[in-house]
Amino acid sequence: MRPFSEVRPPVVNVLGVGVSAVNMGEALRLSDQLLQEKGRGYVCLTGVHGVMESQRDTALRDILNHSFLCLPDGMPTVWVGRLQGHPEMGRVYGPDFMLQLCKLSARHDYRHFLYGGKHGVAEKLRARLEILIPAINIVGTYTPPFRPLTHFEGEDLIRRIEQSRPDIVWVGLSTPKQERFMAQYIERLNTKLMVGVGAAFDIHAGLVSDAPQWIKDCGLQWLDRLCQEPRRLWRRYLTNNPRFLWDIALQLAGLKRFEVN
Repeated sequence: MRPFSEVRPPVVNVLGVGVSAVNMGEALRLSDQLLQEKGRGYVCLTGVHGVMESQRDTALRDILNHSFLCLPDGMPTVWVGRLQGHPEMGRVYGPDFMLQLCKLSARHDYRHFLYGGKHGVAEKLRARLEILIPAINIVGTYTPPFRPLTHFEGEDLIRRIEQSRPDIVWVGLSTPKQERFMAQYIERLNTKLMVGVGAAFDIHAGLVSDAPQWIKDCGLQWLDRLCQEPRRLWRRYLTNNPRFLWDIALQLAGLKRFEVN
């Protein structure tokens, strides 16, 4: 993978995860620069869930720390960054980042490929994006199984990407599936940028409603999502959130060390 050390921003240490100290404008600029320079890399959008998953999975932490950008998808990571001396840091919310980069890329005729979602979601997303951004160039979609790809399925995906030659592959799986997938395939696919955006597929396809802006600004979007999908998400939030608050308090107080490798 091309290192792009000359354009990578400083990172904030969030429990050993190096979260990029950027805001939306800077994240878009850096992503566009990678595309313009024909580089290669993957982008992770990480909040409390991703950070806490990485505490239990060192391979996931390595994937996050070796990404081109590890963007602050949740307000808690932004608050930690500001406490560590980065007042310009702002939230880069996955669905917003996807929409803004799609709008920006239409001016350069970047080619997009949609990978993920349940059956039919990627096609619904394609139709919605083509309405919102008429100039967008979506060259393919792929709905994967819920398990890892077999050898033959992986080879089929590689062929599809080779034929369609997308500049950006959007990956709409859950964390940590999408991060593992991007790390595994970034060097095998004929593309420049892979971006894991999770629930953005369902939100932009019109299947899940987004939270009001004031809830996002307060850092309470997790509660809105929990109310929408309690059976799926209750364990994630009621386990991860209290542990994150405890561990980050220990880190900020200097009572516990976390290293970004």
